[in-house]
Amino acid sequence: MRTITEIIVHCTATPRSRSVSAAEVDRWHRQRGFSQIGYHYLIRLDGTVETGRPESATGAHCLGHNAHSIGVAYAGGIEPDGTPADTRTAAQKASLIRLLTVLVSRYPGAIIRGHRDFAPKACPSFDATAEYALLCGGVKQPPDIER
Repeated sequence: MRTITEIIVHCTATPRSRSVSAAEVDRWHRQRGFSQIGYHYLIRLDGTVETGRPESATGAHCLGHNAHSIGVAYAGGIEPDGTPADTRTAAQKASLIRLLTVLVSRYPGAIIRGHRDFAPKACPSFDATAEYALLCGGVKQPPDIER
């Protein structure tokens, strides 16, 4: 089993209200040369959680962090004009909390972070590290984090 130290939250960078499935993201990622969807979970607009890669498999979602992380994405993250925005529906927010709570209990000590904490992008279009800090015992982002 892999040692999981991070749970990394992403968005699909699709416009608000655009329905996106794990099967669709899987097609996008295969077109980019991935063997399958890079995320372990995708949360649809209605809050449905779809499984992507098995948790036992290394993800393809955050360069330099895939070996020790679980990738969770929600459908959305941008306005129709392409501007980054927190487009999560109430159902997505509730499902994210439930899923992240399960993952943190499954991987004690894992810290929840946003993709933007590791890459120069807006993803997931909100501060996941701050929003979910209490789910991992109030652990804050370390000061030496790569940006």
